[in-house]
Amino acid sequence: MIATHDAQALEPAEAADEPQGLPYGPARTALDLAVRRLDEAELSREPSAMCDALADIARCYRSLGAFAASMDFMEQALRWSYAIGGVDQRVNLLCELAELSCEAAEVARQRDDERQARVAREFARDMAFEATRVATRSTDPHWEVKILLRASDVLDRCGDHDDAITMQTRAMTLMSSHPEVLDAWAEAQAGGSGISRRLN
Repeated sequence: MIATHDAQALEPAEAADEPQGLPYGPARTALDLAVRRLDEAELSREPSAMCDALADIARCYRSLGAFAASMDFMEQALRWSYAIGGVDQRVNLLCELAELSCEAAEVARQRDDERQARVAREFARDMAFEATRVATRSTDPHWEVKILLRASDVLDRCGDHDDAITMQTRAMTLMSSHPEVLDAWAEAQAGGSGISRRLN
């Protein structure tokens, strides 16, 4: 579990994805701060701090459109999450990886790189299914509903409409079994926050 954040080490893999020289601006400034936080976390190598720092770097690279670097750091964060013990952070990272890979697939498709788009979609599907599998260990049905709907969104974007509907159906079943979850979901929808995917 070694964190790699040397800029030169990332350049070869990022030649296609990385914006020209990662120009300075708010996103680049956030990346520099995230790298400093990782430097601090590496002094103690405490799993939670390492996981958070790596995930922050991944999110910064994602905002810069550097998908290969983003996925690399997010996968490192995911590996550290196994040392934490709980499943919440791990599932959230799995969802983020799925959403990130789905976005990368869409960008690859716009570039007419269908092979890369297909690989990214397959990875997104794998991460989405793994997130829902791990989420079943939770005792919080409200949280599990959120994960199911995030996975459903990814699968729908990947073209797996039947599997997306299956995830939505599972979420609806959970909500019908736990009225308080349905109430919380309705409030979130009314407030324009929380789960945004519609249920069919």
